[in-house]
Amino acid sequence: MPLCASGQSFLAGRSIPRSACGFCCSSIPRMRPQYTGFVNSVIIRDYDPHWPQLFETLRSRIEAVIQGMAAAIEHVGSTAVPGLAAKPIIDVDVLLMSATDLPLVIAKLASVRYQHRGDLGVAGREAFRAPPNDLPHHLYVFPSRSPEYSRHMSFRDYLRTHPASANSYASLKRELARKFGDDREAYTQAKSKFVAEILRRFDETSTNADRER
Repeated sequence: MPLCASGQSFLAGRSIPRSACGFCCSSIPRMRPQYTGFVNSVIIRDYDPHWPQLFETLRSRIEAVIQGMAAAIEHVGSTAVPGLAAKPIIDVDVLLMSATDLPLVIAKLASVRYQHRGDLGVAGREAFRAPPNDLPHHLYVFPSRSPEYSRHMSFRDYLRTHPASANSYASLKRELARKFGDDREAYTQAKSKFVAEILRRFDETSTNADRER
């Protein structure tokens, strides 16, 4: 059973009063049935307005555990774009104040049952497996000035402000999920061209905006 930083137990689907644990900034909301069982499959769901609330629950808990070492804790990925269909798994990015804090952050996250998985082939990004029976989510930790963190933010922000592109992305994901439902790596690779194009458009838009200033 996963433990919070003070040793109190928590499970997705069970709420803990705020007074029970000084590290739990909010209670864990009850899991809705459609959130369970999809971590290892490619299943796309219509946008759920509860996703931002789930992120806030995770953000508050992570922020309390790493105690001021984060410059930012952001909701990224498709569940962070209002109206966008997505896998029902929350993506959380943590940007560190200092890269030298990474070993301590890894230790603190391990104390609440996060499993450090290394960079998984993406330099400058540390991945963590969520505690057992927790809200389905991916946690990534980045050093300050991380280009990969900037890519995540740029992709999210472009889709938030360009609904037509977000709709195209939703259609692409549904098509690829039908084709690669049991192969997450192939699914991710098949999206790479679209992702690269969105990042190109973001850079172009940013450059034009700078010229107009």
